[in-house]
Order: sequence, then C-alpha cells, then structure tokens
Amino acid sequence: MALTDGRDEWAAAAASVGASVDTLLLIRQVHGATVAFGTSEQTPWPRPEADVIATADPHVAVGVRVADCVPILLAEDSGRAVAAVHAGWRGTTARAAIAGVEAMQRYGVRPERLVAAVGPSIGPCCYEVGEGTFEAFREAGHREALLGRWFARTGPGKYHLDLWRATRDQLEGAGVLPANVHVAGLCTMTHQETFHSYRAHGKRAGRMLAAIRTTQPAR
Repeated sequence: MALTDGRDEWAAAAASVGASVDTLLLIRQVHGATVAFGTSEQTPWPRPEADVIATADPHVAVGVRVADCVPILLAEDSGRAVAAVHAGWRGTTARAAIAGVEAMQRYGVRPERLVAAVGPSIGPCCYEVGEGTFEAFREAGHREALLGRWFARTGPGKYHLDLWRATRDQLEGAGVLPANVHVAGLCTMTHQETFHSYRAHGKRAGRMLAAIRTTQPAR
C-alpha cells in the first residue's frame, strides 16, 4: 500500500491487515540485517533500529516501508508466525532475507514450512549501480557464481543489479522451497505512476508499506 504521512492512510493500511495504527509495529530501517521481535506487551513500541521484524503475536501486525528496496513478507504455512524484511542493496549484501528466515526459528519454524512474498521493487531493467556496489557484495563473501547471476555489466564500472534474483537465491539458499517463493516482478521505477520510486522521484518519493500478521486467533 502506498502511503504519505497522513494518519488516515496509516489507519487504512493497518486496517487492511486487521490491525490499528498502534498495533502495526514498524522499525527504524538502517539498511542492515538486524532483527527485532515484536509483541503486544512492548508498549509503547520502541521502534528499534532493524531491517527485519518478526512476531507470533496475533494482537499485532509487522511491516516495513520501501520505495525501490525489496519488501519480503514471510509466514509459516500454518500462519502462526510471520516476519517482514526490508532489503535494498545494502540489506541484500548483509543477507537480510536470510536473517528473516533464521529469525523464524525462534518460533520453531523450519525454512521448508515458510511461504515468501517478494513485493514490487526496482527491477534489473532499471537498477544501475557502480563498481563500489559490486565490490561490496564481493567483500561480504558472496560467491562469484552468485555475483555472476546478480550483476550484469553494462559499461565500464557499471552494472544492472537483479535484486529479485538475489532475494530468491538467498531465500532458497536458506532453505525456503522454490515453489514457496513468490516474486511480484514489478519494477517500481518502470511503474512509477503506480508505485513510489526513490530513483525516479528522489526526496519527493513517498513510501509503500508491506505488512503482515498471523492468522492464528487472538486469545
């Protein structure tokens, strides 16, 4: 859901997943792979610095905000535990998607029981990056074979980065079944009339929300 800073929009976004503004738990995203765990007992919610948030509390929803970065929603197939992940290129370098899968182990969720939804983000068609980004992935220890899948050279010191493929590879590498990874494949920059894109609009860009909550009834 696309959002500005209007409280009515936030209320509508929270209501879309059966929550309120006060029970929609967000994080201060810092382009890393730190995990926060949310519950309704943490009031007021401190909004910690993190890029992954997980919960098994049916009284709250969890979400991340994006405008070109990759939003990933994870849920156990029974719906008893969920997580939201924010992964731009820095988060992907830091393996945020893998951190999300590992976070679910806190609730006893095996990777093969997870379903992953990867929302709209900037696509490989439009995401040009420089040599520094490529080297950051290499220095983080990503295998050359993976770098060859994720980066396509377009000129001297320039590449197109495929975050969709990188996200899928990381999720599957962490044990999520290929059939359970669902990638929207919609580029935010290509469809900037529909989605918010920082590359397209700079500081004027709004943000989109990816939110999720458990399907287990509250007791």
